[in-house]
Amino acid sequence: MRKLKLQMQMTINGYVAQRNGKNDWMTWNPDEELISFMNSMLDTSDTLLLGRKTAESIIKFWEDTANENPTHPFAKKIASIPKIVFTETLNKSNWNNTALAKENLVEKITNLKKQKGKDILVFGGASFVSSLIKENLIDEYYLIVNPTAISNGMTIFNSFDNVRKFTPTQAKLYSGGKIVLSYKPNNE
Repeated sequence: MRKLKLQMQMTINGYVAQRNGKNDWMTWNPDEELISFMNSMLDTSDTLLLGRKTAESIIKFWEDTANENPTHPFAKKIASIPKIVFTETLNKSNWNNTALAKENLVEKITNLKKQKGKDILVFGGASFVSSLIKENLIDEYYLIVNPTAISNGMTIFNSFDNVRKFTPTQAKLYSGGKIVLSYKPNNE
């Protein structure tokens, strides 16, 4: 069965975006090892899941980056990977290689996991990822902690009432200053 893997940027105090949704707090000082990690996440996946707001902000950016800078370390991969955007408001996709999903979240993702292929990667956004966490749909967490903090913002761990436990699988500091924390949920 395919795994659903979350790759999410966050601040040291756990925010994934400012209240207005902006991510201008993210640092970008990648080293070859971090680029290799991010490429491996894309290489082991053949589907990218996004919420509507994140899709609206990043799909065109990565398509333009892939066209304008063909040597970018992963823009072409992000632009070309098949994408599914979960939305309640859009009726038509305006992006290349992108389908819309309007059906039941749990049913759709359960069916995607049962299909043959590589793993499924989730980039965000905060509300969409919170829904995935609430329904226990994420199999592996890759939290990319930036060396920044913001005073207030959006979090992804606010959609459930009980305690959730995780098994750490790796913690890696990259020379550019980011730390990747990897976890698997303890689905008890």
